[in-house]
Amino acid sequence: MKNKRDDELMRLVKKKHRPALEELYDRYIKLVYSFGFKFTNGNEDKTKEIVQLVFLKLWTTKSSYDPLKGSFTNWLLTVTRNVCVDFIRKDSVHAQNNRQMDPSWSIEIADPNNEIEKRLIFSEVAKAKSKLNMSQKRLIDLLYWKGYSLTEIAKIENEPVGTVKSRLHQSLKQLKKHLEMGDL
Repeated sequence: MKNKRDDELMRLVKKKHRPALEELYDRYIKLVYSFGFKFTNGNEDKTKEIVQLVFLKLWTTKSSYDPLKGSFTNWLLTVTRNVCVDFIRKDSVHAQNNRQMDPSWSIEIADPNNEIEKRLIFSEVAKAKSKLNMSQKRLIDLLYWKGYSLTEIAKIENEPVGTVKSRLHQSLKQLKKHLEMGDL
């Protein structure tokens, strides 16, 4: 499986070939986890749920990755972002319902061991992001953390959408490289 391209692995995943999904998991767990961790503001439990949902979605989804439309990393991060948004929406509705039903609802007390691990992971992501140039950092912030579309970012930056897409591709490639290599 290690010698197969991402698109080949996704075709196998569509045929319910479990080792293909396992290989994608091994390749992209750090990237998906880092994204989810940042999206949940460092909540490790929610991040783990998001990671499970992302890879479950790869296993069960009817849509598929098309290499002609862009890189697998970009496609996977879009899937991850959509899962995160859905998860956060569902989680906030659930939390609100719990508060309404139970007035004695209390705030969760943080586990110091989890807090240390969260800080280490956050630090790793922050260091990887610090290796990017300013325009790459800004693009990632606008797209993934502030929710702007590529078209909206192109208007904000006064650049063609193609330029923004190209910068995104290079930014994600660099971010992935820094996270995987651990050269932080």
